[in-house]
Amino acid sequence: MRLTVAQALVRFLAQQWTERDGVEQRLIAGCFGIFGHGNVAGIGQALAEQGAGTADALPYYLARNEQAMVHTAVGYARARNRLSAFACTTSIGPGATNLVTGAALATINRIPVLLLPGDLFATRAATPVLQELEDPRSYDVSVNDTLRPVSRFFDRINRPEQLPSALLAAMRVLSDPAETGAVTLALPQDVQAEAADWPDELFRRRVWHVARPVPEPAALERAVELLRASRRPLIVAGGGVIYSQAAPELAAFAAGHGIPVAETQAGKGAVPYDHPCAVGGIGHTGSTAANALAREADLVIGVGTRYSDFTTASRTLFGSADFLNVNITAFDAAKHAGAALVADARQALRALEAPGAGDWRAEPGWSARAAELARHWQEQVSVLTTGDTLTQPVVVGMVNEVARPADVVVNAAGSIPGDLHKLWRAAGPGTYHVEYGYSCMGYEIAAGLGVKLADPEREVFVLVGDGSYLMMAQEIATAVQEGVKLVVVLVDNHGFASIGALSESVGARRLGTAYRMRGASGELDGGFLPVDLAANAASLGADVLRADGPESLRVALAKARGSARTTVVHVETVPGPGADTTAWWDVPIAEVSDLPEAQRARLGYERAKQAQRPYL
Repeated sequence: MRLTVAQALVRFLAQQWTERDGVEQRLIAGCFGIFGHGNVAGIGQALAEQGAGTADALPYYLARNEQAMVHTAVGYARARNRLSAFACTTSIGPGATNLVTGAALATINRIPVLLLPGDLFATRAATPVLQELEDPRSYDVSVNDTLRPVSRFFDRINRPEQLPSALLAAMRVLSDPAETGAVTLALPQDVQAEAADWPDELFRRRVWHVARPVPEPAALERAVELLRASRRPLIVAGGGVIYSQAAPELAAFAAGHGIPVAETQAGKGAVPYDHPCAVGGIGHTGSTAANALAREADLVIGVGTRYSDFTTASRTLFGSADFLNVNITAFDAAKHAGAALVADARQALRALEAPGAGDWRAEPGWSARAAELARHWQEQVSVLTTGDTLTQPVVVGMVNEVARPADVVVNAAGSIPGDLHKLWRAAGPGTYHVEYGYSCMGYEIAAGLGVKLADPEREVFVLVGDGSYLMMAQEIATAVQEGVKLVVVLVDNHGFASIGALSESVGARRLGTAYRMRGASGELDGGFLPVDLAANAASLGADVLRADGPESLRVALAKARGSARTTVVHVETVPGPGADTTAWWDVPIAEVSDLPEAQRARLGYERAKQAQRPYL
């Protein structure tokens, strides 16, 4: 079969599937693309030629920003439990380098996405081409090499003969839950258009089996010994619980053994908030219940978590507890000098319930204490999320009230993730989608689009602060174009509230964190900027509702949820009380300073550092 490299690529991708537990779905669900001279005559032509109406066509979606389309792809893949992903194609130059942030986000969060940036001429016939870097050390370097360190697999296709092996390697990584992340195939623009004869077998339907590795017997035996010796165990549920669809097993395991369950940002919703063993979020943005138990636990059972510094309160939270780490990735299972149980989360939990392994329980007093702490925490949540003033916690509570159990909340950056982790009452797996591995401003709206594409029947509530909205709001236009309905709750507090609070706490006087005019003092301390973000959202094609009080917000949210069109609900918030979770976060503070507040902050920092645990 004689095809160009780009035509062969597109035809191959359309025939790739994954299978887990007997369920098959497309591995590459479609392709986002923004075209330029580096990919329009190659991949662009191939996508146009395939015919959108044919059964084997690779669906194409127009995005507005290259970084945003990676975020959309990540949102989609996460909502599909990493079993289906998107490709993203760009031209060379800025189109390609715009992918870097999204690629880092995907790899850090262990989410599959296929990146197909255009590249220079492999023949170098026209060097230097428009947007070429021209590295004087080597002609083999292009801007696409910035994607190497943030990709789980990277290859440059300089000859048609290299394509088949690169494609198979790319699919292997994308479909392997222990290896997955961003995969980059850099495509020189002349090679994309070059024709070759391809074997028919390259384009046959190929199904990639997604394995569920079982625990190694000796490791399982060690894990059971740790469980039996424990009196005060605590489960830390991470995203791996949700991706492996192990939530029922986790809920049964926790209830059967009387173990409290705390959740990371990625793992929130692994058990419903009202499950008898649920104690809320863990770590710097966690609940007082989970954090109190973490300090007293003698065994931490991490299931599908990579233990970020927010989860461990920068290694100050878990006292002298031992660790048992269940993870499909050996790299994460070995963290914190823990006993590693390298396995699929569902398979591991089932193995731990096997005859001879499951006849043990936590101390009755420990389970009762966890239930009481959780009850008290939920009382605090109710107080913080209700009131007559539009604080951010009140907005979170009102969105939670209007949303139905199957609806999804999406967020990523600023102070909202902390409030959501603490206050959102997640009904179950897949209903809570906060990207906190990279905590990337601008992720929210684009990812919300991906979540909705993955499950059109669900309502998707995107919570986004004004700072993050200004970073990347243009995918509202994509949602409108595709007829994909989102509810975007735009929380406007006139600046970077989260970093403002952090800045003040470290003695940096909130410099550069408020959206204000430059005042008479020469500082940015004048009036608020005359920016109308609601009008901006309307200009992108969304319906817009403005809320100026709790009741008008409730009405607006209900109307937006009931609408068939993408709707932005704009609400201005004021500072208010938040929940103190008594967990630290290590942000180094100036060792010397003339500012008294920085000096005080440094003293507190040095005291907190003494509690850090030096995991070997």
